[in-house]
Parts: sequence; C-alpha cells; structure tokens
Amino acid sequence: MIERPAAGERAVIVQLDFGQPDLDDQLEEVRLLAESAGGLVVAEVFGRRQSPDPKTYAGKGKVEEIGMIVAAGEADLIIFNHELSPAQERNLERVLKCRVIDRTSLILDIFALRASSAEGKLQVELAQLEHLSTRLVRGWTHLERQRGGIGMRGPGEKQLETDRRLLGARVKFLKERLQRLSRQRVVQRKARMRGDVLNVSLVGYTNAGKSTLFNALTHAGVYEADQLFATLDTTSRKLWIGDAGNIVISDTVGFIRDLPHSLVDAFHATLEVATHADLLLHVVDSASHARDEQVWEVNKVLLDIGAEQVRQVVAWNKIDLTDARPGIERDEYGSIARVRVSARTGEGLDLLRESLAEYARAKADARNKEIALTEYEVQHDYIN
Repeated sequence: MIERPAAGERAVIVQLDFGQPDLDDQLEEVRLLAESAGGLVVAEVFGRRQSPDPKTYAGKGKVEEIGMIVAAGEADLIIFNHELSPAQERNLERVLKCRVIDRTSLILDIFALRASSAEGKLQVELAQLEHLSTRLVRGWTHLERQRGGIGMRGPGEKQLETDRRLLGARVKFLKERLQRLSRQRVVQRKARMRGDVLNVSLVGYTNAGKSTLFNALTHAGVYEADQLFATLDTTSRKLWIGDAGNIVISDTVGFIRDLPHSLVDAFHATLEVATHADLLLHVVDSASHARDEQVWEVNKVLLDIGAEQVRQVVAWNKIDLTDARPGIERDEYGSIARVRVSARTGEGLDLLRESLAEYARAKADARNKEIALTEYEVQHDYIN
C-alpha cells in the first residue's frame, strides 16, 4: 500500500507548462491536493517544455533545481502534478535521493485517507494495488534474486515475481469481494425502484459543495469540509417534498481532472448509483473561474461510467460568493435546466425542492400512463 505522508511533511510541487491554458487552476488544485493529504507545501518548481523528458519527465536543469532544495534539507517529498511512468519515478528518486510521487499517487493517498466504509476501503485498496503493481521494482532493486545460503536456499524465484504473485492474488480477492457487494447493491436498488419514487444522484467536481447541499436538503449530517474529496462513500436518503411525496437522493464521490482510471474502475460499483438514477443533480461551483472546465471533466467521467444519457439539472451553487440571485432557468423545451442556489446560506433551496418535485410528478404521471396503457391492452386482449 502507498504510505500516506505524515501531517506537515514538507513537499515540493513540480508543475511543468506544456502550453496548457489553465496552468494557474492546475497549480491551485495540486496545492489543495497536497494539503488534503496532510502535506506542507514549502516550494514550487515551474518549467516550460515542449514535451516530457523520457527519463526524468523534467529536464536536467529543473531536476538539479529540485535537487538543490532537497540537498538543503527543505523537502521530504517531491510531488509532480503530472503522471510519471514507473521508470521516470525511479530515475528521479535515484538522482534526488528523495521520495517522488505523481498526481495519481497523491489522489490515491487522499482516497485512502478518506475512505471510511468497508466497501470504500476495499475500492481504494484495489486501486492502490493495481497502481502499485507497475511500480514494484522500486522496492526490490536490491533483491533482484533471492541469495543462497542458510535459510535462503530454495527454488530461486525472484522476490519481485513472488511479490507480484501475492499481489495478484490479493487483487483477485478484492475484485470478487466488490462484485458480491455490487450484486447486493443491485438488489437494494431494485427494492427502491419498486417504490416508483424519483431517484436523484448528486454529481459534481470535488469541493463543489455536493455534501453541503445534500445535508441542507436531507439533514443527513454527512461529513463536509473545504477539502478535496471530503466524501468518498455514497449515502442515500429519502426526501419528502410536499405533494410530490418521497424521492431518494444520493451523495457520491466528487470528480477531478485526470481522475486515475484505476479509481474510476475500482469505484464503478459505487458510481452505478449515477448510471441508474432518474435525474442527475450536477452541482457546480459557480464562484470558480474554472467552472466550465470542471463541468467538462465531470461529464467526461459520466461518459466513462455510462451515465451520459441520464437527464441532468445543474445546481448552480455558491451564489452567495457571486452576484447571481436565486432562480430557475429552463431549456428550449420548457424543462428545468439550472437552479441557482447557495447550499451554505440556503438561498434558492426552495426553488430546488420545487424543481425536484416537478420531475417527481412527471415520473409519477408517466408511470400512471404506463399502468393505464397496460391495463387497457390487457382488457382489449381479453375482449378479443
């Protein structure tokens, strides 16, 4: 498993510019990621390149610059806000004599810190092990082959091969366990759907305010904080909305730019709540100037998990930090497309409840028409 940095571990962030337009947003995000993992950012190293260096990702000059910071005793950890290959990570550690992790390892670390349910812990462990399997050589370069001697004689299998075999067995066990949990979830979901209630799933970029909005609507008391990935485990609650009756609303893990595929795969069972929802309430941080990019990233993950066809309503959150006022916006077909709210102050929540009630009534009407049509067809067949 990946070791989590101790609180206050001194970290150096490395961000290279390959011509991307949102560099400032990426820097702010990786700072928050490092802090969410318990790190203390002591320095930031920047550089401009046309393409990554095949051996060390950063060029020789930048690696030397990082090395000077490490040699001065100012850093315990180097964080590249990029995806490093196992060879690049190994080469950097050899040169810098310091632990080096990439963006994927950092996000996995935060997930390991946040997971609280049994299923969440299994999902994180699976993602970590699958990521670690490509980097096993780091820990075994000095044990390339088991040495002979007393207590060391045997088949001569490489330690690396032994470790991979054990790791493979653990990965298989975790996948089987998660498959069983997924089947249980399907049964529970079918039981909820038999009630013909509207199923709403909250989705959005991490730290957009999903859990705050979920608590404001349901009073569920889900953990919320100004942190990235404050919530990992899916929580579902019933919400009573006047004449529309009950709806089921679920809070899910937040998404982020370049979310590791291993995490998307590992959390697929948890994210299924979005794919089977009647409505996605897409929570957007309207106060963020990177909101358009964040919306695009969320929709990209929804496409990856097969939820791109589920109807969306945008909850334009944090209007208390902007000049926007509470309100409802409809599309060209008259359907509600966006509701402007503040989960923190409660502004616009009445409009959001009205919007959810409208969709709940529409589902109930469609269901009643379906039942009436079925009864008519049965009677018609009986008469004939």
